[in-house]
Amino acid sequence: MHSDHILITGARQNNLKDISLRIPKEQIVVFTGVSGSGKSSVVFDTVAVESQRQLNETFPWFIRNRLTKYERPDAEAIENLATAVVVDQKPIGGNSRSTVGTMTDIHSVLRVLFSRCGTPSAGEATAYSFNDPKGMCPECDGLGRVVRLDLDKFLDRDKSLNDGALRFPPFARGTVPWQWVAESGLFDPDKPLREFTGEEMDLLLYGKGFRVKRLNRTGEMGHNAYEGLADRFDRLWIKRDAGSVSARNRELARQVVTERTCPLCDGARLGQAPLASRIDGRSIADYCRMEVSDLIEVLSGLDDPLARPIAGAAVTRLRRLEEIGLGYLSLDRETGTVSGGEGQRLKVVRHLGSSLTGMTYIFDEPSVGMHPRDVGRLNDLLKQLRDKGNTVLVVEHDPDVIEIADHIVDMGPGAGRHGGEVVFEGTPARLRRAGTLTGAALRRTRAVKDDVRAPSGRLTVAGADAHNLKNVTVDFPTGVLTSVTGVAGSGKSTLVSRGLVAAHPEAIVVDQSAIGASRRSSPATYLGVMDPIRRLFAQANGVDAGWFSFNSKGACPACDGNGVIFTDLAFMDPVTTTCEACGGSRYRPETLEYRLRGRTIVDVLRLTAEEAAEFFTEDNIAARLRTLNEVGLTYLTLGQPLSTLSGGERQRIKLATRLHRTGAVYVLDEPTTGLHMADVETLVALMDRLVDAGNTVIVIEHNLDVVRRSDWIIDLGPGGGKDGGEIVFTGTPAELLADRASVTAEFLRADVSRPAA
Repeated sequence: MHSDHILITGARQNNLKDISLRIPKEQIVVFTGVSGSGKSSVVFDTVAVESQRQLNETFPWFIRNRLTKYERPDAEAIENLATAVVVDQKPIGGNSRSTVGTMTDIHSVLRVLFSRCGTPSAGEATAYSFNDPKGMCPECDGLGRVVRLDLDKFLDRDKSLNDGALRFPPFARGTVPWQWVAESGLFDPDKPLREFTGEEMDLLLYGKGFRVKRLNRTGEMGHNAYEGLADRFDRLWIKRDAGSVSARNRELARQVVTERTCPLCDGARLGQAPLASRIDGRSIADYCRMEVSDLIEVLSGLDDPLARPIAGAAVTRLRRLEEIGLGYLSLDRETGTVSGGEGQRLKVVRHLGSSLTGMTYIFDEPSVGMHPRDVGRLNDLLKQLRDKGNTVLVVEHDPDVIEIADHIVDMGPGAGRHGGEVVFEGTPARLRRAGTLTGAALRRTRAVKDDVRAPSGRLTVAGADAHNLKNVTVDFPTGVLTSVTGVAGSGKSTLVSRGLVAAHPEAIVVDQSAIGASRRSSPATYLGVMDPIRRLFAQANGVDAGWFSFNSKGACPACDGNGVIFTDLAFMDPVTTTCEACGGSRYRPETLEYRLRGRTIVDVLRLTAEEAAEFFTEDNIAARLRTLNEVGLTYLTLGQPLSTLSGGERQRIKLATRLHRTGAVYVLDEPTTGLHMADVETLVALMDRLVDAGNTVIVIEHNLDVVRRSDWIIDLGPGGGKDGGEIVFTGTPAELLADRASVTAEFLRADVSRPAA
């Protein structure tokens, strides 16, 4: 019964209020609603988790114990599920050995191509892999670049060892490495290094193979194997796994090293044999350096009968990259350097070649980071997945993605405790007439801003040529709201980060980097108000402030301040239960006897930002809490774990910590990421207030609601990659509407003329 629908009964995960849903299968179902309304709680924390949990149950216990464990979602029943494939917004990451080519498996196809058709052959396909000892460059170990100790940064040759000649703090005077050379008897510790002979300097830096005597800290004579300072640095700081070195020490090491392209392979990562192997005069490294669109043309032109079928397999995958708007990428691009939107699309491409049907594909705001032109391409791909017989569930805010939905589930009516309900189900046409926040936003008029502010000055970027920028010179007006636009890969981020911010490092930058988010971090801790709140409680009750921390004296001993008990049942699914000792409050019972103005610390942490701003009369606390209200997070409670916040909420809480710096230059990198159309209105109003207070606001943005309400627009293009890197347009939104050369202008005109209902 009802096998053509996913059935959810009595879902209470996170803020969901005992909802029941019938989600149609083999359709595109878009979940809408303001940030924090419960969309992700339905799609990811309920449907996806239960699908993955039940799939794991099909494996033997031995295998299940090695798989990620999922806790059963809080719902009465979830029925008719299919295997779920989740495409989320988590950075694809990867280390320096992960590239676009390796992630998409296109590099594997090219390796086969060269092993069969390359002349002279370097051997099997593994011989063309920079991640295999047979193929990697011996100088850089397949990384394409070498890191070397810079002796001019490492040493102050005008000083002696006793005077501080070693500039690297972990090797400074008094440290063990310093003692091993300064107290070894091999050198005069009072002689400036510039007076060292060549033999002495070589011994200081590279000596080895013998032992030296020196007094240890207990005053006894010890024998130590001698190791030159440069060799020691190389062993401990360059060849060591970076993950085992603290962030502080990694930063110290960066200050005394230089990184450059490998001189042996010239950045190609490969050994000389695979680099010498050619097809029509090109090596596999030449193929990987090309932009995807150019590589398609080259591979399509191969006429060798043996090469054609292999090249055809590569072209099929490359065309998928091109179709989704990533034709400007190259296969040698490290995955750690792609943007969130690019990474999301790369994940999509990995699934397009699958012949599986009857799957449930779940997407978390796939339009993030996309220019409106590319959103149309994304929609085509979503339709392809559906038309193969799959169910496509999409959490999304973009009107163009909402428009292609077969079915829409709108969550709300508000966010947080004010959300968690299904407020609408139906088609896009019906949603535009609905009385929900999403329906109202879709009905809004979309006129461009005519009454623009006059600039108070300018910030000039001259001759910018990083990455694909083509000697760009442009003025950023001050005292106004400026949007930097353009298709993906056009050079927007490079112009702003490598050009503007580099020239004006005093700018306040709010980028898309993740914030620390654990169960023990909260809006109160992130804003820096938790310590002042604890001190207020301590002063009011005459006790130590540690009693009001669930990470210190005040923590419930039964759950260690977590509020819940995590039970690992070995082969079984884990179980999380509310701590019976503290009732989920996280605190000892004794702590709850102390009050501030009639409230316990638990009562205070349950206040929303709006309520807390009224409760606290202290300026140092109230002012910071008001910033949460200014960025539209009025509904967040002070103690809500940051790990439960959506991407849009985390972006805004980060912005909240940087408000109210008059006369500043604010640089915001796609601040509308994860925001509902109603939340975008709040954000634009906030940016207007920042400008009216005397600040300059510059946003890198695709959202047309922000673009049309800006004072000034700088549009890059005309395309991405080698086809971008130029200033296509500068001027007001009204002037952009009339421009015929800009791709952004084309979609702005379509947006302004979109029917209101």
